[in-house]
Amino acid sequence: MEPVYILFAIPFFFLAIGLEYAYGKYKGRTLYRFNDAITNLNIGIGSQVFSLFQKFVLLGAYTFVYEHFALIRQPQTIWSFVGCLVIFDLFYYWAHRWSHAWNFLWGAHVVHHSSEDYNLSVALRQSWFHNLLAFFIFLPIPLLGFDPMIFFAAGAVITLYQFWVHTEAVDRMPRWFEWVLNSPSHHRVHHGVNPEYIDKNHAAIFIVWDRLFGTFQEEGVKPTYGITRPLRSWNPTWANLHYYAEMGAAMKRMTRWRDKLYLIVAKPGWLPAELGGYQAPPPVEPEKPKFNAHAAAALHGYLLAQFVLITLGLVAYMSFFDEIGVFYQVLFLGVILVSTMIVGAIMEQKSWVRRAEILRLALVVFSLNSLYFTNYAPWFTIMLTASLAGFLVLVTWFVLRTRIA
Repeated sequence: MEPVYILFAIPFFFLAIGLEYAYGKYKGRTLYRFNDAITNLNIGIGSQVFSLFQKFVLLGAYTFVYEHFALIRQPQTIWSFVGCLVIFDLFYYWAHRWSHAWNFLWGAHVVHHSSEDYNLSVALRQSWFHNLLAFFIFLPIPLLGFDPMIFFAAGAVITLYQFWVHTEAVDRMPRWFEWVLNSPSHHRVHHGVNPEYIDKNHAAIFIVWDRLFGTFQEEGVKPTYGITRPLRSWNPTWANLHYYAEMGAAMKRMTRWRDKLYLIVAKPGWLPAELGGYQAPPPVEPEKPKFNAHAAAALHGYLLAQFVLITLGLVAYMSFFDEIGVFYQVLFLGVILVSTMIVGAIMEQKSWVRRAEILRLALVVFSLNSLYFTNYAPWFTIMLTASLAGFLVLVTWFVLRTRIA
């Protein structure tokens, strides 16, 4: 759950995504849609930004329990790491399973399921808040005496393992492999909204947990991906918050406080009898068109350039997070999130987006120069010159492209 290792993994993620895209082209298969893939990656960027703030809480909570309540102290060996990995994976299974069973956790986890595609970019479409909400489930692990560094290393391995299972480019692994370990076939089932696939295959690494606890499902018919009520938006912030907004709207319609409170921990789809009772998932429509609002092709180059710049900004933000101070930590949190939201608005062709994008670019220039003037004065003139030149180039490019579009 410590985000630093992601810095080193980012190039490999992008390389794998590029190879998967090329494989799809070679096979004549549409594995990626530009708008959906950019949204997945922008959501992943937001997840990493929030992880920087959450790491202090998560590491602090784990360390506190470990130092004050550990029943034993495990030695720091390769075998204790392996043991921690297996135990962590078991707790992950339950955290994941309960995230499909309790509304307050599903509201955070749903963002990962809301893409209607299935490719490696979906693996990076991670919740901004889920780790913080579900961390209590893992607190028994420090009671068993596993050192915090071993715990977070095990968590990193489990996170990285799950990247490769988000693909349609791999059909099936050998039978012995799929009996023990999670695979793309098993995880495609998990992302399906087909009735036989819902709430199945929650494993991270070891699929044996699903076999043992009765939630395993073999892949049969091709899954239909997404959520039962499609998101229909490229806005990363809305993707993370929409389910809680739906819960709030449902609470307003309820007359009894016990129903309002129960909704928080109820299974997704539950409603009190006065509102019609449990809402079963609607029938799957395999041929239903996917949400596909998109900017004109003339803007694709601009959007791709913005994504590259946002990603470079993320890398710099993560690298210098601890030394820029709280004010700039919060300021650039806002800058990065607003940037991903505006990219989504451009793809949705919002009427107000031209002015919003120019204001966003101005905000980026102001924020960068403020930071350099305050913290890196010798480089201020260089940053001022470069950022103003970049601002003029990007504004001109965007305005011309929108006119052509």
